[in-house]
Amino acid sequence: QVQLVESGGGLVQPGGSLRVSCATSRTIFSIYTMGWYRQAPGKQRELVAAITSGGRTNYLDSVKGRFTISRDNAKNTVYLQMASLKPQDTAVYYCNAHLVTVSGYEADYWGQGTQVTVSS
Repeated sequence: QVQLVESGGGLVQPGGSLRVSCATSRTIFSIYTMGWYRQAPGKQRELVAAITSGGRTNYLDSVKGRFTISRDNAKNTVYLQMASLKPQDTAVYYCNAHLVTVSGYEADYWGQGTQVTVSS
């Protein structure tokens, strides 16, 4: 059974920083694209940032320059470092592992979610 174990999150003031982490198995981590999604109340889940097994990254436009996704291959862990946080960043953040193969096989796994609240 695939597990994505998230940690971090919490309450932070506007302009502050926070880091969330997601650990998984080596098998998953070595070949899947790892990403962070978020879902605010009443809104659709959106992709915040993703990093491929080769280290390529992409970001939601609204977080570019403020958030950084990275991966530690020795720890099979992906991080999302969030800086200059705004109230509109408040959401439940979900870790995702995504795989699409050339043969068409596709798989997605999700963490349990961690709450990030930006408020004074």
